[in-house]
Amino acid sequence: MEKIQEEIKELSIKHAKLQTLMHYVNEENLKQVHEKQDKKKAVGIDGVTKEQYSEQLEDNIKILLEKMKKFGYKPKPTRRVMIPKSDGKMRSLGILSYEDKLVQTIMAEILNGVYEPRFLDISYGFRPNRNCHQAIKMINNTIMHKNVNYILDCDIKGFFDNVDQGWLMKFLEHDIQDKNFLRYIVRFLKAGIWEDMKYVESDKGTIQGGNISPVLANVYLHYVLDIWFEKSVKPKLHGEAYLVRYADDFAIQFQAESEAEKVYKMLIERLKTFGLEVAIEKTRIIPFGKHRGTKENFDFLGFTFVNGKTKNGKYRVHINTSKKKLKVKRQNAKSWLKEVMHKPIDTIMKSLKRKLVGHYNYYGISGNIKGIKKFHGYVKYQCYKRLNRRHQKKSMSYDTFEKIWEAYIPSPKICVNIW
Repeated sequence: MEKIQEEIKELSIKHAKLQTLMHYVNEENLKQVHEKQDKKKAVGIDGVTKEQYSEQLEDNIKILLEKMKKFGYKPKPTRRVMIPKSDGKMRSLGILSYEDKLVQTIMAEILNGVYEPRFLDISYGFRPNRNCHQAIKMINNTIMHKNVNYILDCDIKGFFDNVDQGWLMKFLEHDIQDKNFLRYIVRFLKAGIWEDMKYVESDKGTIQGGNISPVLANVYLHYVLDIWFEKSVKPKLHGEAYLVRYADDFAIQFQAESEAEKVYKMLIERLKTFGLEVAIEKTRIIPFGKHRGTKENFDFLGFTFVNGKTKNGKYRVHINTSKKKLKVKRQNAKSWLKEVMHKPIDTIMKSLKRKLVGHYNYYGISGNIKGIKKFHGYVKYQCYKRLNRRHQKKSMSYDTFEKIWEAYIPSPKICVNIW
């Protein structure tokens, strides 16, 4: 699949509009995608699993391609389930039917190939060889080394549910001339949702959980936000200004407060034009930077940015695990330990190791060793409490627990250097 992306990237660099993309949805690529599917994934409304599809793989793929050539292929409605968010609210997740998953995966690769050379360097989410730590590093470096005094900490209300499909197709048509490819994008967008045994039309938004949703979201905000800010807004400002975006999360750094306020007003109108809305209660302009040594802070991608100093008294941005995220992580760890407390100790500790290593890999950035140590200590204490309760007549000594813990669980460490 990487070969597809590289081939299309070269074409995208050479040509303003891309044609004949649909031929990449072929037998060879469908088989490759099928082999990479996780057999443990939840099934869509068709109920088809990877094993079932494998039983007649050759025939299934041939029939699928015949349908696609005759435009007889119609994606099935996406099964919607609700999962809890960290703030206690619920968010929707779409689960595709098996064949739709295969087709969408290839189409997502095609779109990534088309747009990687076109996307701007200021966006980091859901892009090859880019990640959240790079976005965090960029914000940190900009505050430390540029003339930044104010942060516009912005939030878009229900972005994925409110994308205007008409505008999205216009953006895609600006870069893609393959009508068949675009036609199937529309079919996926209009396939509908199956929820609580009822069919619901999907006349707006992109379905979270869909394989093409991340890249479609990036295309939308590339035109609505990134290009607008870099080409239309930034050149007209007198002071410095910098945008960093990860998917629909973004922060804009300004030199002048008046220009931050001006752009905020412009942003409200800009998003409104394209069916989006600023979450006023979550959006604010705060003084921040080496010339604004205030106690104000802001959150971005699960981290809290705080004005601080080094041991030598020099200015430094401290980036800590967000208290809000940490609270949720602790609650989840406590609940999980309660659920698994009667499983074999070996099983519990191996699973816990994976969870903690994942936590270190994400939150273990430069300067946040105290944050991950606190989480490590909390989980250790909760684990001891749970294992101790398994012994009704005789409690487990802490020395015994300590030996078990050290045998399985690695110490917290910094995994990502952002300095």
